Amino acid sequence: MTSRISAMSSRKGLVAVCLVLPTLLLGSWAVPISVDKTKVKVPEETIQQAPQSADTGLHYDRYLREVIDFLEKDQHFREKLHNTDMEDIKQGKLAKELDFVSHHVRTKLDELKRQEVSRLRTLIKAKQDIDGGNDLTVDHQVLLKQFEYLNHMNPHTFEVEDLDRLIKSATSDLENFDKERHEEFKRYEMMKEHDRREHLKTLDDDGRKKEEEHYEEMRKKHADHPKVNHPGSQDQLKEVWEEADGLDPEDFDPKTFFNLHDTNGDGFFDEQELEALFTKELEKIYDPTNEEDDMVEMEEERLRMREHVMNEVDTNKDRLVSLDEFLIATKKKEFLEPDSWETLEQNQAYTEEEMREFEEHLAKQEEDLNEKASELQKQREELEKQQEQLNAQKVELQQAVEHMERLKIQNAQPAPEVHVEGNDVPDELMMRSDQAPPPEQQPGPEDHHNIPPQDLNNNIPPQDLNQGPSGPSHDGQPAPAADPIIDQGAPQVP
Repeated sequence: MTSRISAMSSRKGLVAVCLVLPTLLLGSWAVPISVDKTKVKVPEETIQQAPQSADTGLHYDRYLREVIDFLEKDQHFREKLHNTDMEDIKQGKLAKELDFVSHHVRTKLDELKRQEVSRLRTLIKAKQDIDGGNDLTVDHQVLLKQFEYLNHMNPHTFEVEDLDRLIKSATSDLENFDKERHEEFKRYEMMKEHDRREHLKTLDDDGRKKEEEHYEEMRKKHADHPKVNHPGSQDQLKEVWEEADGLDPEDFDPKTFFNLHDTNGDGFFDEQELEALFTKELEKIYDPTNEEDDMVEMEEERLRMREHVMNEVDTNKDRLVSLDEFLIATKKKEFLEPDSWETLEQNQAYTEEEMREFEEHLAKQEEDLNEKASELQKQREELEKQQEQLNAQKVELQQAVEHMERLKIQNAQPAPEVHVEGNDVPDELMMRSDQAPPPEQQPGPEDHHNIPPQDLNNNIPPQDLNQGPSGPSHDGQPAPAADPIIDQGAPQVP
């Protein structure tokens, strides 16, 4: 990511320096030099409009730059800044001048702070939603503590403490960038070596031997390049003067060189302008069309060169090289008779001990990932089993519902109507009357003794049967003659 804040003319450039350490590189590119000037026009000693600030790479970059822009509009603040030392600014002495800026500026700063607090709360809520904590209550006051560049206890007004926090946080965050960048590049190099070693493990003996030979060949080709001049030395700058500017190296003049390459004319070399001076040296080592040349390493080499020059020339540590600082540096022995520059292939980014620890860390990470993957697989199998059970229950439930629906339809149908004309008996009834009872319901001969007498004699009481056909009845009258049908058809009782 590319992110710089261009320096401003004269003391105006110091405003951004004081607040955000401008021109700090937070990316890995630089604009190559493409200059062909034979005449140099020295910039006029006038205050120029400050270039628009680029992204610093900080997550609060917009808030930071807007605060700076409005503070610069206040005349009192600008005057105090002109007379304030860099160290005093870093220690927060400039922040106290906030009490004397105009009402309009203070009002705008209050508004900016409220917007920033609102933005942070939105980010906190979004992160909570992603983490699945929708039902949890968010304590924004507690979570806002992690953002040290503003006073979260007062979310409504921009006070002296807010400016002090902003200056110190930006200074610390940006100054730590080089250290973090070195660590990131070290991890990149170790991962590249780790991948190479892992690839060798997948090869047989012949394949591994060929791969090792190819690797050594690429290393030698990369190291076979012209001499690299010491960054910021007379030899290195003269080469730029001759090849990029098209001027006679015998006419080299440091002040003219400075004015040529101060591309924004603000009276300072910022880090972007410095890095552009190293393009010719980097072209000696790296070619994007070569297999052996790694462009990530090229950008790391560029940043190493810039960092080295800043350490040697930037005496007040404001991350800008003024004309005075530059001219003083050109008179030092290091400028006239520098030591040779050791490139990255001569300075391995990591030690073998660091490599061993890195691989152990990767192995532990892989082990943890495998355990998590195994656990997730078990959970998946369990969920699939539960899903199968749910599907079976769903099928059973659906069948039961369909069965109930059929029963409801059958019960809802009306009974058929039977039409009878005159004395006709419906066929259905005739069929029922003609049907004999089942065999199990027909009495056999052995069952006659068990048949009640009243059933065999057409409901005649048993005592009347004992009297015979002419016996008296209970009321003294002669009994009626026996039914001939019964007499003829009924079996005799012994």
